[in-house]
Amino acid sequence: MGPLSFPKSRRITRSSEFRSVYQSGVRVTSRYFAAFCLPLEGEGLPSRFGFTVPRALGKAVLRNRIKRRMREAVRNQINTAPGNWAIVFNPRRSVLEAPFEDLRREVGRILERCKLS
Repeated sequence: MGPLSFPKSRRITRSSEFRSVYQSGVRVTSRYFAAFCLPLEGEGLPSRFGFTVPRALGKAVLRNRIKRRMREAVRNQINTAPGNWAIVFNPRRSVLEAPFEDLRREVGRILERCKLS
């Protein structure tokens, strides 16, 4: 994969992984997202990211669009992400009207706040 990809090795995909981040992670909120940050065991591991969109935000087409935008915003910031973290992003309803640049900026802020927690 090229430098502009978001490799599957950097994604959280299993429900057990999501559950552990939700149960043990620190909640960080922003205007467009609630994120759960959990330090990973081990040294030098890259951060992994997960995305969940509740059905309340709309039908599948809209939820998939939201996930694509969130993935792209994270992909743009992936090199600045702190290492050894599992981070799950949950969008808020305000994400529907948000310009992409605002989403990208909010993701950067969340990554910084996860480093500090």
